[in-house]
Amino acid sequence: MSRFAPLFELTRGRILESIHFGAIAVVDANANLLHSYGDPHTVAFLRSSAKPFQALPFVERGGVEKFNLTQRELALACASHEGSDEHVRVAESIQRKADIRESDLQCGIHMPGDTPAYKNLIARGESPTTNRNNCSGKHSAMLAHAKMRGLPLDTYLALDHPIQRDILSGFAQMSGLSTDAVELGIDGCSAPNFAVPLFNAALAFARLTDPRSLEPTRAEACKKITAAMTAHPDMISGEGEFDCRLMQVGNGKIICKRGAEGFQALGLLPGALSPDSAGIGIAFKVSDGDLLFRTLNIDPLNRVRPAVALEILRQLGALNDAQLKDLSEFGPTLPIKNHRGIVTGESRPSFELK
Repeated sequence: MSRFAPLFELTRGRILESIHFGAIAVVDANANLLHSYGDPHTVAFLRSSAKPFQALPFVERGGVEKFNLTQRELALACASHEGSDEHVRVAESIQRKADIRESDLQCGIHMPGDTPAYKNLIARGESPTTNRNNCSGKHSAMLAHAKMRGLPLDTYLALDHPIQRDILSGFAQMSGLSTDAVELGIDGCSAPNFAVPLFNAALAFARLTDPRSLEPTRAEACKKITAAMTAHPDMISGEGEFDCRLMQVGNGKIICKRGAEGFQALGLLPGALSPDSAGIGIAFKVSDGDLLFRTLNIDPLNRVRPAVALEILRQLGALNDAQLKDLSEFGPTLPIKNHRGIVTGESRPSFELK
């Protein structure tokens, strides 16, 4: 636990009742560690924060042009979407264009995060299909990539499949690491996933947002991905969800990609802090995983990561007062209310970036 430091706290009355621990790294595109909290070299799995990099080789090889994908469809390929009817429609469109089937996807099935879709499925007595999975856009792009290259579809998730080897190689390069230095695991959607130090995850996001030092083909692919994410944040997560709202309020200067088990990554595009500021990547890990729960209206909610992300951006000066007000439903400091709506305490960040 020495890698982690007190990050976020909850009070009840005058007593500090609970503490969440974590670590943060803030890195620029030139691999300079600008700020940190806890140990910035803590190794953690990116989980779904890796999705833009899992789409990168497909975009580099011309997959967007090959299948005439829209920005909206490319955004879904980088998404942890909420399984809304619109998200399903966009996933189906990718699959039609690439001549793949929903049954080809090996990401598994879960209930949608989108509240109307969740309620409607229950009301109709229906089970969700694979396209409701928050990773269906990513898997559709992986399959489209395999189809484009004439590679096997049934083994597209195998570690030794050319698609996965290209993804690992590209991510390692963006992170400033060798492929051997990237720890591998299997994600909830069955795709390979990556564990690296927070510093290197932040560096990858800094280079994604500011690819000027990269070779031209990769730099252009990075620009396509960040342009799609900022233009269609409703595809990246869902309307009202933190990643979406932050990118909407960020006016094209911020990308935001959550991951499971308390991982969060952000990227500030050049000029986000000042007219001549370089791209900046931010990665942090909440040590206890920041468990997801649902509100009375069954809306999905994480209480730690959004508030911590806002506090990091506030301390960096990346959001002005009006933007912070627009995002105030997520924090950084919020009252805690009981089931009758009585204020019993507050939740708040408890760190200062070094």
